[in-house]
Amino acid sequence: MDVKQHNSETKGRFYIEADGQEAAMMHYVWAGDKKMIIDHTEVAEAFEGRGLGKQLVKAAVLYARANGVSIIPLCPFAKGVFDRVEEYRDVLA
Repeated sequence: MDVKQHNSETKGRFYIEADGQEAAMMHYVWAGDKKMIIDHTEVAEAFEGRGLGKQLVKAAVLYARANGVSIIPLCPFAKGVFDRVEEYRDVLA
């Protein structure tokens, strides 16, 4: 399953679609031009336990690295991933 992104001037989201529905999404808001605040992650019940939330965080990290952006993970799930995966910490604000 591929992670897609929708980005606007003030906010955005990474999401995964499966079986014609949104299986998972992670919402963020911009704090200036170079800081992304992840504030919510959600996985549909039918898709829990497949690592989709982790895929969304990884997509955010890759986006941040490619675009010189730092991340502030306020969402408890995203913060937990950053706490556990040391190699992602280079993009933390």
